[in-house]
Amino acid sequence: MAPGPHVSEWLDWHKGYEGDAPLTQRLRVVQRLLAAALDDAPPGPIRVISMCAGDGRDVLGVLSDHPRRDDVHARLVELEHELVEQGRSRAARAAPDHIDFVAGDASTTSAYASATPANIVLVCGVFGNITDDDIHRTIAHLPHLCAANATVIWTRGRFAPDLTPAIREWFAGAGFTETEFVAIPNTTMSVGSHRLAAEPRPFQPGVRLFTFLPQSQRPSSRSR
Repeated sequence: MAPGPHVSEWLDWHKGYEGDAPLTQRLRVVQRLLAAALDDAPPGPIRVISMCAGDGRDVLGVLSDHPRRDDVHARLVELEHELVEQGRSRAARAAPDHIDFVAGDASTTSAYASATPANIVLVCGVFGNITDDDIHRTIAHLPHLCAANATVIWTRGRFAPDLTPAIREWFAGAGFTETEFVAIPNTTMSVGSHRLAAEPRPFQPGVRLFTFLPQSQRPSSRSR
């Protein structure tokens, strides 16, 4: 997660992964797209960034048995310290040694210094909690974090008014080609995957990408 009020709420939010809840269904899609991106990555090291990584279950759940796991160098950034500790414990059990689980501010590009250019970037659980302008700003800046042909995997609810058509257009405007868009049945949840077709851009430290809104003002609150 990113800076803002109600930090401890994210511990309760993770309880939404219990059983076959919508979050669990979304997680399966994210993991499938991540596994596919790892399959398609060129030989050699694979750099992965995960913004607002929570306890890292999307990345770590794939790396536990993926054939390319030893090639992955991942930077997972999360502000909630308890989730970071849970993620580090999970990584120690199930993932390679080169997983950098950082307790810090995922909303600034400085969190990803030395982790770029990334081959895969996850922006999951972010776009439903920030303003439309911040979503657009984050997408426009992603080429500064990405390597050539990098894959970006993102999530956003389709609650009214549905912003996902605009988000997909913003990715196109930033030089990305859509590889898949999944609207999860019987939920408002959706997952997108885009590949950078334009030239990557130089990394810029110190850029503020987004700020989490107070809980009552978040677009995701409309889905509750």
